[in-house]
Amino acid sequence: MTGPYDPNASEPAPDRTDGAATPADTAPSSSTSRAKQGSFARRHWGKLTVLALVGAPTLAFGIWAAVGLNFVYSSGERAGFVQKISEKGWLCKTWEGEMAISTIPGSMPQLWTFSVRSDSVAHAIEATNGKRIVLTYDEKPWVPTSCFGETNYFVTGVRVVGNAPEPQ
Repeated sequence: MTGPYDPNASEPAPDRTDGAATPADTAPSSSTSRAKQGSFARRHWGKLTVLALVGAPTLAFGIWAAVGLNFVYSSGERAGFVQKISEKGWLCKTWEGEMAISTIPGSMPQLWTFSVRSDSVAHAIEATNGKRIVLTYDEKPWVPTSCFGETNYFVTGVRVVGNAPEPQ
């Protein structure tokens, strides 16, 4: 049996003059529920704000680091005697070294600092103690932080060219 206000009835319900809502008036339609919910950005504004404040700088730093580490500004070789090489860093361990470059024996050497990212190259440099060596390097001036290396010069190879001169 259907009553006069039944929403499933085939006849429309009579108008009510007391202002009370009928069950058919309170059921949300699909178009009004979407309007009440708002757009995606309005519903998720907090998550989108956190993403913009954290995600965008992280993405920019990642792109900067990738470009800085893969783009080589210049390449070359330097010859001399390695004075020191050590693994340094709290979080990011890199090998940092110092080479004495002397053009004339007995003159004041120029010190050249370099970084090594490869453990095998660093151990090869350590094994050349007391010998004149040539270091092959790549200069990468746009590396973002010292976590990747303290200098712009990254050594990629080493070869021995002679022994140390005997003291007189």
